[in-house]
Amino acid sequence: MASSIPPITLSAATVDRLPPNVRVPAYDRRALKQGIVHVGVGGFHRAHQAVYLDDLLHRPGSEAYGICGVGLLPQDVRIRDALRAQDYLYTVVTRAAAGDSARVVGSIVDFLYAPDDPEAVVERMASPETRIVSLTVTESGYCEKRATGELDFEHPVVAHDLRSPGRPGGTYGFLAEALRRRRLRGLPPFSVLSCDNLLDNGKVARRMLLAFLGRLDEKLAEWVEGSGAFPGTMVDRITPATTDPDRELVREAFGVDDAWPVVTEPFKQWVIEDHFAAGRPAWEDVGAQLVADVEPYERMKVRLLNGGHQAMCYIGLLLGYRHAPEAMGDGQVRSLVRLFMDREVTPLLPPVPGIDLEDYKKTLRSRFASPATNDQLGRISTDGSTRIAGFVLPTIAEQLVRGGPIHIGAFTVAAWIRHLSGRDDHGGELPFADPVADVLRERAAAGGADASAVLSIPELFGKNLSTSQRFVDEVNVSLRTFAERGARAALERCLGAAG
Repeated sequence: MASSIPPITLSAATVDRLPPNVRVPAYDRRALKQGIVHVGVGGFHRAHQAVYLDDLLHRPGSEAYGICGVGLLPQDVRIRDALRAQDYLYTVVTRAAAGDSARVVGSIVDFLYAPDDPEAVVERMASPETRIVSLTVTESGYCEKRATGELDFEHPVVAHDLRSPGRPGGTYGFLAEALRRRRLRGLPPFSVLSCDNLLDNGKVARRMLLAFLGRLDEKLAEWVEGSGAFPGTMVDRITPATTDPDRELVREAFGVDDAWPVVTEPFKQWVIEDHFAAGRPAWEDVGAQLVADVEPYERMKVRLLNGGHQAMCYIGLLLGYRHAPEAMGDGQVRSLVRLFMDREVTPLLPPVPGIDLEDYKKTLRSRFASPATNDQLGRISTDGSTRIAGFVLPTIAEQLVRGGPIHIGAFTVAAWIRHLSGRDDHGGELPFADPVADVLRERAAAGGADASAVLSIPELFGKNLSTSQRFVDEVNVSLRTFAERGARAALERCLGAAG
């Protein structure tokens, strides 16, 4: 039901005049210090980590942990401008079957766009106030060679930052220069907190940064290795990209004129390894789990949720669907996701403390299918090469060693390759964004119904998978069926083979 109150433009001056059905910050934002610098202020961060902190700031004693956001990419200018005009306030709408609810989040208190003023970003990270630098830079932002686990020193941003350490442009360059200044000033290193969907994300962040520092300054690398901290995390909340209808929803239903709201689901989860170098917020007081070992939770989530997303999204796109609930409403797609979770992923998972795995999988499939959230398949397919490599290939590799089933994993790889053609079975244009887009599309076009040209990319598939005849044959059978008979026939063949 639309609000009868004319929309109010969101800002610090107007937040107290918002309608009563909108929860607003009840703490003094002016008293907050910027104890957390967050790189990559997208929708997920604003629906997840910033919300946990907003909850915590309503309790006394956490004023040291306001967030300063940092944007590195050209598209971050729009987010910076939208948030700055609103005094860094924004609306989070939670969509559920029972109805929508809205809150204004106040935990972000500043935003720096690095290309405009890199020195300001370095100094903010190097400030004594800063205890944690957290990251949501996407899987590809770690510049990791997936086949070897090494830092890609030839990546343009990495190479630039090594050549010009005083003028950083990328994540590692900023972290390195800030840490160098902290060491010179007698300050402890901040904790680097990865909140990206990577298995062993803390270990990946540590390995990549130490490799970078090792090339740049061995003494600095030794200091960070000995005194720094890289807690691992498992993060989970489905957060579709913000659309104009979302902005209209916030205006009409809640009376808030917000340039960049976030719409998300009720479910959220955050599991954090309790190992920090310079203190941390009491996140456990607002529902986060602080644990000694995050790996079982992380593996469960990455393999089931993120891997399940990949199994769903490419075949869904090829069949002509554009949103997750549409794809999951297709009984055969839903069966594909269920079989992938049950037969190919679950046998590889260790026990997870406090988790009923069967309930967890059922909840995941319900979340995928939620019409309230209405997640976009295009969002799920973004950076597909990195996501396939991180979320699906490890399951296939482990099953190959065990002699276990790989039908659906291989089918998912084939569907991803088929989607590189750019068209679905009805001729519709497919959304596509990938850091190695040109190479992928060139190889997919050259190979046609033979996946070998794509599967031989060592940075993605490594030697073991690209030379596994069983894996290559499985992918090629599905890819030929896509080419000769279409997506529906390929899906039916896969389900029959998976049994």
